[in-house]
Amino acid sequence: MAKIFGFPNPVNETSARIVAAGAVAMSIVFLVTQSGWVLVPLTYGFVARVLAGPFLSPLGRLATQVVTPRINRPHKFVPGPPKRFAQGIGAAFTLTASVLWALDMPSAASVAIGMLALAASLEAFLGFCLGCVIFGQLMRWNLIPESVCEDCRDISRRVASGAG
Repeated sequence: MAKIFGFPNPVNETSARIVAAGAVAMSIVFLVTQSGWVLVPLTYGFVARVLAGPFLSPLGRLATQVVTPRINRPHKFVPGPPKRFAQGIGAAFTLTASVLWALDMPSAASVAIGMLALAASLEAFLGFCLGCVIFGQLMRWNLIPESVCEDCRDISRRVASGAG
């Protein structure tokens, strides 16, 4: 069970950006078509990735097992806990949008998905993980204990290992 309900650490940044691009694509499909069914795979994907990393996520599996291995360039590896936190934020936004859609509040659902699309676009196209920045700030405020991510606290550990 630990193998299923875990999260990779470290995370391949290329795979994370590919997953983010998939989330952007699904978000745009929802925003353009206003088809609530798009929220089902979008929401499922974020919840699945929070619970089990790429293991239960079709998009996560596609990114990590099909697309990333075919990209012939050096890959950067980053700590997993901030990426899991970012997936949790995505889950919160998609769950909120799904509830708003079910309550017949499509405009509010579109705002939530628009915000998600913006954050996912930053990750996908610029390599800027907004959730990771928030995670780091919460660690600095001691709201997330250092034990959650030793590598986040001490960047020299990643630099020495060549991971980031």
